[in-house]
Amino acid sequence: MLFRQMYDNETSTYTYLIADANTKEAALVDPVIEQVDRDLKLIQELGLTLRYCLETHIHADHITGTGKLREITGCDGIVPENARVACANRSIKDGEILKLGEIEIKTIATLGHTDSHNSYLIDRDRVLTGDSLLIRGCGRTDFQSGDPGLMFDHVTQKLFTLPDETLVYPGHDYRGNQVSTIGEEKLHNPRFVGKDRSSFIEQMNNLNLPDPKKIAEAVPANQQCGNTPIMAEV
Repeated sequence: MLFRQMYDNETSTYTYLIADANTKEAALVDPVIEQVDRDLKLIQELGLTLRYCLETHIHADHITGTGKLREITGCDGIVPENARVACANRSIKDGEILKLGEIEIKTIATLGHTDSHNSYLIDRDRVLTGDSLLIRGCGRTDFQSGDPGLMFDHVTQKLFTLPDETLVYPGHDYRGNQVSTIGEEKLHNPRFVGKDRSSFIEQMNNLNLPDPKKIAEAVPANQQCGNTPIMAEV
């Protein structure tokens, strides 16, 4: 398996490239529109064919590169079940498996940050957690129909039940961390350690974080696969 973690400095977003070394079929997870040229250059250098662009959720902090990549490569844009993205080629639900050659990408619905959010378990040894489980943190739950109770349930009952050695690759990091493990996060993640469901909810409801800078443009654009809606003149 070919696996690459790529970073967008402006939005602290990780994009992941996954490819089968034999068939050269590839998928990108959470591409960023400003980084499309970077991603295409790497795909071309490695002799890959981009089959899929997968979204973990409808992002509020960056505009997806899926629409542009689909235009150029003909790949399929795939979003979580119940995501309000009519332009996507398809949606993918909890437990569904996508194959790239011999690689299995298993969908794990991890709601809470938003009301449609997937993590992706790659070949049973690494999980791309999007904005659900972060390294020593978790995604916020105060907009886009977020639900801290669901966040707690899905992280503790779905992600924390994976083997401890499972590698954790998040959708963002703001402190320079690149990878963790399920075992580490169970032991050291301050959002969850020592918390029951009710204390976790109270904690999340009192974070008082500012809105992401791009939320007003990113959410509607991402609902159109990365195309900025045309505003009517007044």
